[in-house]
Amino acid sequence: MKLTVWLPAFALVLLATAALAGEKGVSAHHFAFTTIEETGQHELASHKGKVVLVVNTASFCGFTPQYSGLEDLWRTYKDQGLVVLGVPSNDFGAQEPKSNLEVQKFCQGAYNVTFPLAAKTKVRGSKAHAFYRWVDETTKGEASPRWNFHKLLIGKDGRLENWFASNKTPGSKSVRGAIEAALAKPAPAG
Repeated sequence: MKLTVWLPAFALVLLATAALAGEKGVSAHHFAFTTIEETGQHELASHKGKVVLVVNTASFCGFTPQYSGLEDLWRTYKDQGLVVLGVPSNDFGAQEPKSNLEVQKFCQGAYNVTFPLAAKTKVRGSKAHAFYRWVDETTKGEASPRWNFHKLLIGKDGRLENWFASNKTPGSKSVRGAIEAALAKPAPAG
């Protein structure tokens, strides 16, 4: 008897979660990532009115040198309202096997990274972080990461504005141009 009551309740929770993920009012500002230090949450809502570049990263990838370009973007545009958020993930080729502390030390030591880093996060599949499930559902899979260093550009209003494949470097004209265009837009009211 308890099982018959529990199953419909569980189904309602799943339906509500699915509806929320696809709901028009949901934006990136509804999500948070655990910080790399594992001491708190990096809430995307704290960046309302700013442009956020979310990048899934890995330490043992051919694209790992892009950390330098990401740091350059951060230093160049942070005073204009850009936030770069690195999201280490071991989802592609097991290229991020290190602990969070080791990832942080590597990024700071090898690439002088000062932009925020999240704790290691699943970015694909059924166990992906809710932010990445939202991206997947919002774009019907078009903007979902297919490899490390996939870039997602979030506008000042929390909407996904653009995305870039791993082979698009942070310094490319398309990435910089999209960032500059997003920064030039007015912040949403309220």
